[in-house]
Amino acid sequence: MPLSLLAQLVAARTRALSGPIRDHAVLTPLVGLRVAAELCGCEILVKREHLQETGSFKVRGALAKLMSLSSDQRHRGVVTASTGNHGLGVAHALSALGGSAVVCVPEDASPVKVAAIRRYGVDVRVMGAQPAETESLARRLACEAQLSYISPYNDLDVIAGQGTVGSEIVEQLDGRPVDAVVAAVGGGGLVSGVAAAIKSALPGVRVIGASPANDAAMAASVRAGKVVQIDALPTISDATAGGIEGNSITLPLCTELVDAWDLIEEPEIHSALRLMIDTEHQLVEGSAAVAIAAGLRAGRATGGRSIAVVSCGANIASETLARALATAPRQPGDQDLRAG
Repeated sequence: MPLSLLAQLVAARTRALSGPIRDHAVLTPLVGLRVAAELCGCEILVKREHLQETGSFKVRGALAKLMSLSSDQRHRGVVTASTGNHGLGVAHALSALGGSAVVCVPEDASPVKVAAIRRYGVDVRVMGAQPAETESLARRLACEAQLSYISPYNDLDVIAGQGTVGSEIVEQLDGRPVDAVVAAVGGGGLVSGVAAAIKSALPGVRVIGASPANDAAMAASVRAGKVVQIDALPTISDATAGGIEGNSITLPLCTELVDAWDLIEEPEIHSALRLMIDTEHQLVEGSAAVAIAAGLRAGRATGGRSIAVVSCGANIASETLARALATAPRQPGDQDLRAG
């Protein structure tokens, strides 16, 4: 089935942004997960976006949006809402392009991420108890102050910027076959951009959206055919937590482009964190572990195939990581790996 006009527009914008974004963001490697053959009988290729300078893919969408603004608009200031990674991306992008920002964060935002944003010298304001409320208050602030607002996901340029992750995966595959691509989903900006880029180049590839079972607003909204509010529970995947704006263009994109949804329980997320440290010696955060866990699930279900997984971030507090590792169940095969 041909892509919708909206998906085609995202893919075209992503192609146009690939060069400019590469001038300021890391071309992250696509690396095989060596233990995958033992755990699930398939090849898993990990796109290591956790190696971005900001520790997250979010810098791509921030760069894309800020590049669409004039120098005067950037220097007058922008406003954004973030649970952490998007705010870091905006702050880092402004350090390269010039300008100032107000970054609004919810009350339960990760202190480690908030501290990292403040190190860039931007104005960080705690506004709202939950991410959806923070977004609403940040939009109001931008309107009242007549400043440009940068959504963490509900923006064509932001989505297209995240889509450069997908276009790089296609480039790095260099003709090698891949059956599915897995990405973590919160507001849907990453999976929408990646899916549009992948499917425009490789239409036969399936896209799997992965979310924590405790907080999966987009999956519930796709099932309902409209944005719905859910009774979310705490999750280590703080980067995907929170609701979705009622008019978000990511809902129709996710409805069209995501072929399957996988909701991951907290113990399985913790186990994926442990796996990345023990076997790859890579530190990732909860949202990346959600995608890794979903990739392993997909591999077990379709043994013998090749799956690409976006490891989207590495910004996790040491206390959070320690608690997760202390309770993480071990992956099947861990005993054999340690014995070897």
